[in-house]
Amino acid sequence: MSGARFLIPALRDAAIAVVVCAALALGVNAARARPLPLVAKEPYRILVPCPVVSGHADELAPSDPAIHSAGALLVDARAAADFKAWHVEKALSIPYDFLETVPAKSVHQVLESGASRVIVYGDGGDPDSGQELAKELAAKGIRNVAFVKGGAVALRGGAP
Repeated sequence: MSGARFLIPALRDAAIAVVVCAALALGVNAARARPLPLVAKEPYRILVPCPVVSGHADELAPSDPAIHSAGALLVDARAAADFKAWHVEKALSIPYDFLETVPAKSVHQVLESGASRVIVYGDGGDPDSGQELAKELAAKGIRNVAFVKGGAVALRGGAP
């Protein structure tokens, strides 16, 4: 019987919290410029294909002299922490996210560089972030885009 003495106030307090939170959520939703519908008017599409944003990018060997040629812009597609740990001198960091498109600001940076060729290197994984970023930059209209096969690992001579 002593357990019921604690259970009833706990259930009452939980019910009060639910009512207060629901009222607050409904109030905030009503105050929005475009309130979210409380009931879906059509079924949610949760299994939809991702848009394919892919252009053509040439593959370069890590020893290709074009990588360090004048007029080439090197782009590092790895995470910012990896870039900070090691990167090719004068490389531009544009971390590639497989779930997001390349930000317009980053595309603008590449365009403003005036480079005659854009060479991207990534993590060298499968899929390689460098190859994917290079193809996306090419799809955005940037010409002469290539990626380094094997990514940063290959450029460093195989050292992890």
